[in-house]
Amino acid sequence: MIAAARGPGEGVNETFQRRNSAFLAPCVCAAGEGRPIIHPMQGKRILLGVTGGIAAYKSADLVRRLRERGAEVQVVMTAAAREFVGPLTFQALSGRPVRAELWDAAAEAAMGHIELARWAELVLVAPASADFLARLSGGHADDLLATLCLATQAPIAVAPAMNRIMWANAATVANVATLRQRGVQVLGPAEGEQACGEVGEGRMLEPLEIADRVDLLLPRSGPLQGRRVLITAGPTRERIDPVRFISNRSSGKMGFAVAQAAREAGAEVVLVAGPVSVPTPSGVRRVDVESADSMLAAVLREVEGADIFISTAAVADYRPANPHGQKIKKTANTLDLNMERTPDVLATVAARARRPFVVGFAAETESVEQNARAKLLKKNLDMIAANEVGDNKVFECEDNHLIVLWRNARRDLGQGSKLSLARELVRLIAESYASSLGGARDSVQAQAQA
Repeated sequence: MIAAARGPGEGVNETFQRRNSAFLAPCVCAAGEGRPIIHPMQGKRILLGVTGGIAAYKSADLVRRLRERGAEVQVVMTAAAREFVGPLTFQALSGRPVRAELWDAAAEAAMGHIELARWAELVLVAPASADFLARLSGGHADDLLATLCLATQAPIAVAPAMNRIMWANAATVANVATLRQRGVQVLGPAEGEQACGEVGEGRMLEPLEIADRVDLLLPRSGPLQGRRVLITAGPTRERIDPVRFISNRSSGKMGFAVAQAAREAGAEVVLVAGPVSVPTPSGVRRVDVESADSMLAAVLREVEGADIFISTAAVADYRPANPHGQKIKKTANTLDLNMERTPDVLATVAARARRPFVVGFAAETESVEQNARAKLLKKNLDMIAANEVGDNKVFECEDNHLIVLWRNARRDLGQGSKLSLARELVRLIAESYASSLGGARDSVQAQAQA
């Protein structure tokens, strides 16, 4: 039996706990080498506000998505929300009695709305009706949900859901602008068919997307907590004509694994990805690009404020100098392409005056360590991870073999799954980054004392 979680809304009976023990079990994933990895959302306390609207039925699935990730969820419903979905549904899914009344004598004897406000690490209102957005913007405290939004110091996020004309109304636009200025995160809305039969912007985001976005808002603990990490992954495509391009066999899996590991370590992660079909890790902001030029442009937009830059992308070294505007016709037995160098994304970042901690990757078919160390020194990197590639090696595979090099050291991480190696690599990056900060402080102190 899973013990009942402590906090507001306690009192779920033992029978319920037994019947739902499998669902309420902590979210634990295999990490390789026999070590369980807890999902980053595990144990996070989310207060889910549900307001009136047909999208309230989606909130039940949202509770399930958050619980799958290990979060504790306390549901607070407005009176209008209870007209669409019964509180018992949310109690069954969350494992906690639903709170709904500001004038609940039993709860408010202990100042229940203050207890809820202090308990939450994030307040998420989904769906957020036009009425609720107006009341939140105006600072109203006329029901339990609005009152605890005023009383909490936790981040607040809203997922609007309403008719497209209501969403576009000047009053709603002004209310949402006010909330954004106050730091309220607005998730969506999406476009599509609405319950009223109209089509347009105003649909609540799907529960899975909301859960992924919530992951970005929750506080993280770990060696990279409070750090911003920029990562590139995947191949690039360099255009020959409108239907053909030059690329390589990179699947992007290693880079996406590094992004997941960095997020697990507490970092804010931005992933600039070439054309790949790999799902985005939870809590990671992804920027899609295609060519070397577009990857460099995206990196330069994102690198300001980044603490660490990890370049796992297999950027094309050369591109056609004069790509054709129309499809090249098959008129000759041979075709000559004049090629030119593409911009070097990694070297550009490493050469910046105010650069982050820079980590490169070296995919080699021969002399792996020798070539990787030459790249480390030539591009003035802080670290480099080297691997041997080729037929049936690394590309489109789940495993890898990494050797990590510094200027005066090396570490062979051996063979393993890309995710397990990524976690070990990120641990080494965090240690080296922390050491570099310590060295910088020592240098400043020595100069001050001189």
